[in-house]
Amino acid sequence: MELLIIEDNNDINLMIARYLEKAGFHCTQAYAGTEGYLYFQQHEYDVIILDLMLPGMDGETLLEKIRETSDIPVIVLTARDSLNSKVEVLGSGADDYLCKPFELEELLARIQVQLRKRHKRSGNLIFKALKLNSGLYDAFMANHPLGLTRHEYFILELLMKNPKRVFTKQEIYQYAWNDAYYGDDKTINVHISNLRKKISKYSDEEYIRTIWGIGFKMAE
Repeated sequence: MELLIIEDNNDINLMIARYLEKAGFHCTQAYAGTEGYLYFQQHEYDVIILDLMLPGMDGETLLEKIRETSDIPVIVLTARDSLNSKVEVLGSGADDYLCKPFELEELLARIQVQLRKRHKRSGNLIFKALKLNSGLYDAFMANHPLGLTRHEYFILELLMKNPKRVFTKQEIYQYAWNDAYYGDDKTINVHISNLRKKISKYSDEEYIRTIWGIGFKMAE
């Protein structure tokens, strides 16, 4: 998944980028409004993180220009915590906002909310930085194709459709192979292991969790 971070404070910008890249995102960093707008025009992003107090072009103006051509999710970072300021931010086209100082874990959670909302509009499945493309029958981590086999794709599709649910090996086998399950744990374990290896090339974060004695689920 591609993120654009527009924040003039070097420490905050770097802190956000490092944290989100560990979570599997690919981050482009901009330090001024004009620079951020240039990146926006040149590349397609999944979410924009936008500070309001920017040199060159302020955040409010930049948000207006983004909204002229795009409905990309924009999460605003602001030091203004009054109710009027929050209402103005949302009214000007932001999808969400965080008041400074903020926790990185909350920022990640809010990004995931926006990605899920976008998925509902696009028809693709999205979980953290992982996107399942129903049209291509493949998955992408930070826009890197994983090159899934047919069975790997269907296993991941089942898990991502209901990320909070634990699926038994029988349910996974019947869905991915469209056949009766005769206790062939090795086949499923090998495919899960291969999925984890492909995902781990682009993220250190756990994506598929083993629930011992039951089965597997997406790791939240």
